[in-house]
Amino acid sequence: MRTAYSVETVRAAERALMARLPEGALMQRAAAGLAAACAGLLGRVSGSRVVLLVGSGDNGGDALYAGARLARRGAGVTAVLLAPERTHAAGLAALRRAGGRTVTADRGEEAIARARLVVDGIVGIGGKGGLRPDAARLAEAVARSGAAVVAVDLPSGVDADTGEVRGAALRADLTVTFGAYKPGLLVDPAREYAGVVRFVGIGIEPPPADAVLQALQHADVARLLPTPQAESDKYRRGVVGIAAGSARYPGAAVLAVSGALRGGAGAVRYVGPAGDAVLARFPETLVSDAGPAKAGRVQAWVTGPGAGDDAATVAEVLAADVPVLLDADGLRLADRDTVRGRTAPTLMTPHAGEAAALLGVRREEVEAARLGAVRELAARYRATVLLKGSTTLIAAPGGGPVRVNPTGTPWLATAGSGDVLSGLAGSLLAAGLDPLDAGSAAAYLHGLAGRFAAQGAPVGAHDVAARIPEAWRNVRG
Repeated sequence: MRTAYSVETVRAAERALMARLPEGALMQRAAAGLAAACAGLLGRVSGSRVVLLVGSGDNGGDALYAGARLARRGAGVTAVLLAPERTHAAGLAALRRAGGRTVTADRGEEAIARARLVVDGIVGIGGKGGLRPDAARLAEAVARSGAAVVAVDLPSGVDADTGEVRGAALRADLTVTFGAYKPGLLVDPAREYAGVVRFVGIGIEPPPADAVLQALQHADVARLLPTPQAESDKYRRGVVGIAAGSARYPGAAVLAVSGALRGGAGAVRYVGPAGDAVLARFPETLVSDAGPAKAGRVQAWVTGPGAGDDAATVAEVLAADVPVLLDADGLRLADRDTVRGRTAPTLMTPHAGEAAALLGVRREEVEAARLGAVRELAARYRATVLLKGSTTLIAAPGGGPVRVNPTGTPWLATAGSGDVLSGLAGSLLAAGLDPLDAGSAAAYLHGLAGRFAAQGAPVGAHDVAARIPEAWRNVRG
């Protein structure tokens, strides 16, 4: 599992380690990892032109020491000093001893234009807001140059704690982060600026309990997935109810059922007006037209996909004393106080537009501050919230680390894909997973299935559902 920590926690861990090490040892460890990453990107170091963008903080010191290492290997290294009077003195001396040269910011564009590699050491993890004008001008020059860009710890101009980008920022091809992941490296929009993220261990050990973000990996998801035992039958494995679809949107019901059938529960009950369409595609579904309360025993419900204006069915499902997943129209139709008052768990799965409507803000505000939005929704509704999008986030109502999903592909932005995810997550709820784990595992499998289905080409939601078993097997190894 990848865990990300706040700036405050990372700095506390750094201070604790520095107190036990010789002065400058921690920076030398970071610089060694940074120089190695730069050398790997360059391939041939000798003769390569490297430009360091050096700010006044420790990030600038890391860049200078790394530049000195590259210069000793034959690279032509130029440091652009954005704050000459506050540049890290020992790092600057090391660069000059190795044969590197320096220029001021007003001559930076000239150096950048000739560079093969640019190292971004402008602003560290404490930076807030966008780049200042001089730095923003240099960032524009870097973008024009076509040089490869390596960011030190995280790209300058992005918020390490939130992943927000509130102004001009520098885009990296590779970000070398030290000691611990920062939330901004894993959450959009900042993640988009980071490029490939390479972790370099420097010996700091933030307390695991202080993590603010978690990204599950294959092994973590494998431990969550239900496995039938010898004595299992379809009812012991869990039954998920799907109350979805309408005369206008029968396909939403079919797609939700397609995800549910592949999610680990033993049986799927369908309630709604699309029963004929569901049976035609999936004859193993248990179909009822008696309404959710009389459909038979279930361990979890999914409601909302394609529901139109059927508020009565959504309310009936919410009255059930089992976990409920709310999606699509169900998010709009559900009464907030009813959701807040439920004793059984609720999992909500909005996209950014739906989340914005629930929060009473513009969609752009949610997309710009995804971490804050998912936490706010979870608190307001006292529900676990899975915020879909370029980085899917899952937050529990009681706080704790937010989960970020590392799988997926932009091709998943297709009609019906969310219905498949809802059915899949609902099935995992019925199989016994709590909402945070069910949402996390479902998003992971769904993203992986999307990759397998797309392979660089457009796909339909039904293609994604069909590849869920392959994703399941891949995770289980």
